[in-house]
Amino acid sequence: MDHESEQDSQKKPVSSTSWRGALEWIATLAVAILIALGIHQFLFRQYIVDGVSMVPTLQNGERLLIDRIPYYFGPPKRGDIIVFRAPQQFAPQGQDWVKRVIGLPGDTIQVKNGQLYLNGKLVPEPFINGPMIKSRPFGPETVPPGDIFVMGDNRNISLDSRIIGPIKISSVIGRVDLVFWPPGKFQVIGTTQEHYLPQGAP
Repeated sequence: MDHESEQDSQKKPVSSTSWRGALEWIATLAVAILIALGIHQFLFRQYIVDGVSMVPTLQNGERLLIDRIPYYFGPPKRGDIIVFRAPQQFAPQGQDWVKRVIGLPGDTIQVKNGQLYLNGKLVPEPFINGPMIKSRPFGPETVPPGDIFVMGDNRNISLDSRIIGPIKISSVIGRVDLVFWPPGKFQVIGTTQEHYLPQGAP
């Protein structure tokens, strides 16, 4: 009996250590999953470009890294390329769209003779996919409070604020920071786009 008791006492620490190690591994995995989910939900997301409305800046099938952090500290800026929840009447399946921010609350947008005017001033647009069709004027229209005006860089085929109207700032998911796939198309987007449009007050 004494021999059996000694064997039992020797087995228990081994079993306890094994369970403790398994529990620590499970706890570590759970924390890692929670951190990954938190990063995905609140900080960064990945998207695949579906369509050609942002050509030549973004191409169909490219993978994007979306940064949510900047808009926790302030609203989008003119020139930012953003992902947002499309209005339900235009995207009943709950799609997310990618466009460029052109106007902020209080800005007046006009397209005249195929050219963009922001608050009455002509804005050169070297980033768009060719001149806009002159026979499709727009505005002038002033962006309401709480909204922004967005347009696709492939202007002549883009479904954007010229048709769907300004979008709510609250619908913005994040700013496009990187094109990371395919590798040959890698490029930093982020704040590099802001210089295309004037910043500051109208």
